[in-house]
Amino acid sequence: MANLKEIRSRISSVSSTMQITGAMKMVSAAKLKKAQDAIIAMKPYAYKLKQLLEQLSSALGNDSIYNERPQVAKNILIVPITSNRGLCGAFNSNIIKKSLELESTVYKNQKVEFYTVGKKGNDVLKKTDKVFRYESHIFDNLNYADAAELASELMELYTSGRFDKVVLVYNSFKNAATQIVIEETFLPIQTVAEEQESSVDYIYEPSKEEIVKELIPRSLKTQVFKALRDSVASEHGARMTAMHKATDNASELRNQLKLTYNKARQAAITGEILEIVGGAEALN
Repeated sequence: MANLKEIRSRISSVSSTMQITGAMKMVSAAKLKKAQDAIIAMKPYAYKLKQLLEQLSSALGNDSIYNERPQVAKNILIVPITSNRGLCGAFNSNIIKKSLELESTVYKNQKVEFYTVGKKGNDVLKKTDKVFRYESHIFDNLNYADAAELASELMELYTSGRFDKVVLVYNSFKNAATQIVIEETFLPIQTVAEEQESSVDYIYEPSKEEIVKELIPRSLKTQVFKALRDSVASEHGARMTAMHKATDNASELRNQLKLTYNKARQAAITGEILEIVGGAEALN
């Protein structure tokens, strides 16, 4: 059995850890509220805009440079969105696992590269020697301007012909305890089914060219901003849940150590009493 000093030291260490995880849980809970309100307010708008974008792309056909090309896609860019910090359970590992799964199964016959957004994803995926570019500062102060800049870069990589397909992989926020890994084709724009397309009649104002130039890029930028906000809300939810579990586990371990300490202390006292009694008997 461990000595009393060692057990006391472990109890103190676990108590300190429990205070840290408890504080981190409270910080994540506060950040989650703000991020959750932001993504819940944005999702209906982003979803409707995406619907409109798909219908417009179907109607525009070959007039849009963002639509699917006739040739087979050879170069694929996967954009895994992870966090810059850890201690958030399986939040990052799920994204990394999904990205590698896409590379090895869905796009195994194509050339795949990664545009890593977030430090944790880059730390793992750079070992594959397939990281095309890396971005982490966007999460320092997430805003629409930075998201639009990232979206513009992805659009340029597609329209220039450098990549034939751009896929976003990120965690979608459902609630604090649940994050859903989403694989979403960013470019080319997915078009609606023919039966849906035929039921929609568009009048273009001012012109198709202006729509391609202004509305479609704006919609794509909003799509990236929504994915980043979704990921941030999911990160805070995952970290809050992970720290809650860690605090509970630390509390349980501390209680077990206290029980072990009390048993060891009782055994030590009993041993001392027996020694005293034995010594007294010897003197008699």
